[in-house]
Amino acid sequence: MIRNEQEYREASERIEAERNRLDAHRKSLSESGLGDTELARAMEPLVSFHEQLREEVAHYENLKRGVFPDLQNLRGLGVLLVSLRIARGITQRELAAKLDVHESQVSRDERNEYHGVTLDRANRILDALDVRLQTTVVEAPLGRETTDA
Repeated sequence: MIRNEQEYREASERIEAERNRLDAHRKSLSESGLGDTELARAMEPLVSFHEQLREEVAHYENLKRGVFPDLQNLRGLGVLLVSLRIARGITQRELAAKLDVHESQVSRDERNEYHGVTLDRANRILDALDVRLQTTVVEAPLGRETTDA
């Protein structure tokens, strides 16, 4: 997950470099005599990495516009907290100051996607970001295990 403008710039630049690398690799493999099926199979890991990078950049751009996916369960709370900070345009340093903690603590927490964050701490972060969460509760379809919710 891209967490700041520097990572965003680096990822955006890397997309172009990866695209050029993909084209060169595809050309080289094609010239070596690989057929279409073999070429596609050989290129798949590189193409998959390139697509993942593009998705991360697109996700960050959506966050900057304040568009982010719905929280499906509390396991996604940590990613949501990071996403909300990005959407609000607040740096890790600014959030740390609002929480009265060191910037390295926010960086570490975000790197771990706030794994194991307490509800009290999550509320402090939401308050520092000046956001409020609204929930919609829906029943899980019959037959679905409740451990996923």
